[in-house]
Amino acid sequence: MLLVAVYWRTNLTMRQIGPLFGVSHSAAHRVIDTLGPLLALTPGRRRRVEQITIVDGTLVPTRDHRLAAPSKNYRYSINLQVAIDAHTRLVVALGDPQPGNRNDTVVYRTSGINQKLTGRPVMADGAYRGNPEVIIPYRKPTDGSELPDGKKELNKQHRSIRAQVEHTLVRMKTFKILRDYRRAAHTLTDTASGIAHLHNIILAG
Repeated sequence: MLLVAVYWRTNLTMRQIGPLFGVSHSAAHRVIDTLGPLLALTPGRRRRVEQITIVDGTLVPTRDHRLAAPSKNYRYSINLQVAIDAHTRLVVALGDPQPGNRNDTVVYRTSGINQKLTGRPVMADGAYRGNPEVIIPYRKPTDGSELPDGKKELNKQHRSIRAQVEHTLVRMKTFKILRDYRRAAHTLTDTASGIAHLHNIILAG
């Protein structure tokens, strides 16, 4: 398990990680393939209806282009949706990786994360417009007028709460494998889930 965690954290090559643990690079590869999925995030216990979930997407650059597409970072990337509990800040759900050129409002539905969050209040940024069940900030009126002060204040509170998921994405990406994914794209689901699990363990202390 330590080999897997170090690999995810450092993103060293197999030829580098193997000697660190006294094994061949092919043995290191087998260990990661076998033990990595065992670290996957387990479905959380059913949360109370009033517990708010915050969702956001992040781009994971990948060398395998089969599930990726050129995105706004000019690299082939995958859009990974991550949802956290607003109270505990623990990751509660991940979406299935989608091509990085798809916007969040579409990926929210196609990744399946919307189904995992069914029945719970969900907050997100304005990029999720088009999903009526998601709480997003108020938009400025189309006539160019300013928002009423009450709505401005609600948007301010919305930003301060939603920022928690952005902080979570930053912490997850301290595992450098999510900055340059060299493995087969189909393995990203288990890798991201395992990293989310480790993030929760670190956060819970």
